[in-house]
Amino acid sequence: MTKKSWIFLALVFLPFLLGIAASLLAQGLWNPVPILVFKMDMGVVMFLAGLGITLLLLAIWIGVVSSTGKASRMIENATREVEQGRRRFLRRLDHEMKNPLTGLRAALVNLQEAQSKDERIRAADNAKRAQERLSVLLADLRKLADLDDRQVERARVDVPDLLNDVVDAARSIPAYEGRNINLFITSVPSPFPYVTGDRDLLVLALYNLVENALKFTSADEPVEVRALEDGKAVVMEVADSGAGIQSEDLPKIFEELYRGSNARGIEGSGLGLALVNRIVTLHGGQLFVRSRQEGPRGTVFTVRLPESR
Repeated sequence: MTKKSWIFLALVFLPFLLGIAASLLAQGLWNPVPILVFKMDMGVVMFLAGLGITLLLLAIWIGVVSSTGKASRMIENATREVEQGRRRFLRRLDHEMKNPLTGLRAALVNLQEAQSKDERIRAADNAKRAQERLSVLLADLRKLADLDDRQVERARVDVPDLLNDVVDAARSIPAYEGRNINLFITSVPSPFPYVTGDRDLLVLALYNLVENALKFTSADEPVEVRALEDGKAVVMEVADSGAGIQSEDLPKIFEELYRGSNARGIEGSGLGLALVNRIVTLHGGQLFVRSRQEGPRGTVFTVRLPESR
């Protein structure tokens, strides 16, 4: 123990020692004093009072030491988790950047050594794809970093209008042209409740979920966007019938740059779901996922946001 702890412990036992001293002194100086019918020994009273105060202070001291030790362990564990998370992030970032950089380097070498026009065009296309992948990764990193500095707007947001914009935006992407995106919004009771927040950020979060569903399903598989309210929260879901997410990946998919086993080989930065989770958290909401890989297979992401009061 530290010197300060020994001093505090000595002070804890001081009332007990004083009680013993007072008891011995009382035995020598006073005779038992009758009170009502009983006789009360003042020395015993002082002894018991000192013992009681000491036990009380000892209990407080043990509680303080225990809570301090528990707080220290919690801080140490939190610090360790943050450090481990930082290392995981840096390893994933190194991996995610290494692939497009390697592709870009190879494309530039091929471009220099190309003998024909077709070879030059092919090398230039490969370089462009690698550059686009790097640009997407850096743009998503910037969005995620900006959330910590950005002032989140607090305005009433019309949920059906927001979801209509998200679905229209997804349908306008050439890669998803003709895809079946169904929007279901409960209409009874009406009107649909508002949520409070930053509309642009919420559009970004829901669009990422819709794009994710489209990316991991085939062209003939539908994607559903659903909204309902339960009297306390607005619930928005994005559901698909894709291959599903492996159970061991589910607890990690919201981590920055984490890519599940079924996501490898599919273009993406690995930051989309982390971005969605951060936006939902900033709005006081919750993000859940459930997924199955066997009949019926598919994935459902659920966003719960408090109703606007």
